Amino acid sequence: MTNTTKLCSSKPIVTVNGKFPGPTIVAREDDTLLIKVVNHVNYNVSIHWTGWADGPAYITQCPIQPGQNYLHNFTLTGQRGTLWWHAHILWLRATVHGAIVILPKLGVPYPFPKPYKEKTIVLGEWWKSDVEELINEASKIGTAPSASDAHTINGHSGSISNCPSQSSYGLPVRAGKTYMLRIINAALNEELFFKIAGHVLTVVEVDAVYTKPYKTDTVFIAPGQTTNVLLTANANAGSNYMVAATTFTDAHIPYDNVTATATLHYVGHTATVSAYKKTILASLPPQNATWIATKFTRSLRSLNSREYPARVPTTVDHSLFFTVGLGANPCQSCNNGVRLVAGINNVTFTMPQTALLQAHFFNISGVFTDDFPGKPSNPYNYTAPVKLGVNAATMKGTKLYRLPYNATVQIVLQNTAMILSDNHPFHLHGFNFFEVGRGLGNFNPEKDPKMFNLVDPVERNTVGVPAGGWTAIRFIADNPGVWFMHCHLELHTTWGLKMAFVVDNGHGPDQSLLPPPADLPKC
Repeated sequence: MTNTTKLCSSKPIVTVNGKFPGPTIVAREDDTLLIKVVNHVNYNVSIHWTGWADGPAYITQCPIQPGQNYLHNFTLTGQRGTLWWHAHILWLRATVHGAIVILPKLGVPYPFPKPYKEKTIVLGEWWKSDVEELINEASKIGTAPSASDAHTINGHSGSISNCPSQSSYGLPVRAGKTYMLRIINAALNEELFFKIAGHVLTVVEVDAVYTKPYKTDTVFIAPGQTTNVLLTANANAGSNYMVAATTFTDAHIPYDNVTATATLHYVGHTATVSAYKKTILASLPPQNATWIATKFTRSLRSLNSREYPARVPTTVDHSLFFTVGLGANPCQSCNNGVRLVAGINNVTFTMPQTALLQAHFFNISGVFTDDFPGKPSNPYNYTAPVKLGVNAATMKGTKLYRLPYNATVQIVLQNTAMILSDNHPFHLHGFNFFEVGRGLGNFNPEKDPKMFNLVDPVERNTVGVPAGGWTAIRFIADNPGVWFMHCHLELHTTWGLKMAFVVDNGHGPDQSLLPPPADLPKC
């Protein structure tokens, strides 16, 4: 626990090594990492990395209990770029998170001109209150907690009206040089726009996969996503320039409307002292600028070069149709007699008391069933608004969907308007996937697949499902184990907008799940 002052008020927060954001891990492709996590707080803790160290509590491992520790051991095979680590239990990732920077192998260049310097930009949210108390109180009455009080850029909100002395992050640049910014959205519940006044950004990578270069003045980034951009310092060095992160939402829900600001300033012999310069302000998109978010998302393409091909599955063994949205279940002690919940194919996922991966590996019965529905049991007009209390109930269960090793999988994620229609950034553990299509309205299985991009679709690990629409993804189930899939808005995950795949072993040791390490935490 670290006492921290922000927004002119102080509170203790859970940190890693006393830092917020936590320390950046820098390694190279194919490096093996050994990371010892020691729990000195009164919460159970788990950290999301990869493999047996994947980390979501009660999915791949039991959490690290107070006073205990766990040595995470994993290899960064076949990946280079920006990822991140974060707590994967309760709402602790509000402050327990940091960057993973994976450099290419020695001697392997970037597929774009080498930047002069690289900077990591972690976007977050900050509450003045204790976040765990907030969600616990909201859960008792079946509703949502209050939105955050501010956004942060590398832990700083910048000056805000009720705390003008609040510090801001400074981004020093030299005129004529090109920088790579590694941007991470570590916010709990808010999709964000990011922009720098007076400068164009060129996207070259998302979720640690290279993209075709895409020039934009505004980056759209959902919780869980990373975006690398090139920034050329070619503006007037006599001014400072606002860096801003602000909310995107096209749902009618409370949100944090405080823009986080930082300052880009030119250094070197041609630049005057920063304090005496005027600051050029960023023109921020409206909070509901769906057209900007959509244009950005639709413009991303895999690099699909000889060195970095897009291996898109062209045939499908398992074609799944997942409705994603909210629901409401009866609750006598809750506001209005209902508890707000969420579900996939009308199943609100119930967290087990034993880690699913261990239950799978050791054949422990009674922990989960493998009958997760591959499509809705009662189809309806998914994007027609359905108000609270009208057939909004969900079923509960710890249901998994079983896949054979190396199966090709297509999932159409169909957003519903049950109670309200909201964007859902979906994250799949254990795999990258290709976003082969997206659209508004209800997915049409006859017409829409004809428009799929099977040549150079963007490859990533977290994808937005648009309000009132759908997104189609494809992946190859070549990673045996139990893999979590969930909305990366923490509130929706808490409400049950999650499920898991169990991927069976293939043939031989290279296609089989390794036994758990001896020091894997116990439940």
